[in-house]
Amino acid sequence: MPGLWLLLGLFLGSAEAGKLLVIPSDGSHWLGMKPIVEELGRKGNQVVVVIPEASLSMGPSEHTTTLTYPVNYTKAELHTLLEGNLTEILSTDLSSDLSKFLVFFYQMHLLRSFIIRNAEGLFFKEDLMKKLQDYSFDAILTDPFEPVGVIVSEYLSIPAIYMQINLPCGVDALASQCPSPPSYVPQRNTHFTDKMNLWQRCVNLVRTLLQPMACKYMHTEADEIASRVLQKKTTIMEIMSHAALWFMRFDFAFEFPRPVMPNMVMIGGMATKKPKLLTQVSSNFHANHTPQGSVI
Repeated sequence: MPGLWLLLGLFLGSAEAGKLLVIPSDGSHWLGMKPIVEELGRKGNQVVVVIPEASLSMGPSEHTTTLTYPVNYTKAELHTLLEGNLTEILSTDLSSDLSKFLVFFYQMHLLRSFIIRNAEGLFFKEDLMKKLQDYSFDAILTDPFEPVGVIVSEYLSIPAIYMQINLPCGVDALASQCPSPPSYVPQRNTHFTDKMNLWQRCVNLVRTLLQPMACKYMHTEADEIASRVLQKKTTIMEIMSHAALWFMRFDFAFEFPRPVMPNMVMIGGMATKKPKLLTQVSSNFHANHTPQGSVI
């Protein structure tokens, strides 16, 4: 309970500012998280953002402190890798349930190495890890798409707040033990709706039963890194089960309704740009543009 009040005070504002560590993921993941991070810093919280030296979209943000760590790739190489993988996935035939099934596991194969590309650069930079320990953070805000932030939360023994869109293998439901009835919660890449016929429900059931295996396969290398860093046998799934809060970046206007756990909060799709202030309209404008006979 004290941990929950701490997190609520951090995000809603309190008399005493908190210390928040932020480890985001690249691309749209960061663009959706950035406005919240900057607002938390503007409210007086000490926000430290840790990012790789090379990325597609991440960089210094307002009202925060940015720390970087080296990686073994350049921005151009990362762009080429993503472009090639995306082109291959989009060119794949999805006309049958079997082809959708194969694409799902192909995505797991691509993500297996991609999501841990930054782990070595961060965890082997001892001076940075020591600096993070010295901050004595109150919590960490991270995107579990990349497990680096997940491992750091356990390494520093601080409450973890996950902000995410749907993950490929449904790790959020598995880690939180959230119910996901296959009879009306369609799995990703099936292109089913919440109204399925008997065949579709059977296919969806098989996909649901295979989710734990898919997540275990995708996190094979991440599990090994976590066990080595934390010096104990563990898995990403086990660490994620300790989450204090899940901020779900989707809403049921675009997603099919499904059960959620008490620590899951729907925050909707986040705008990637700050809204502009409305132009101020003077009283003279109203006087000149009010139809005759109307009442203001």
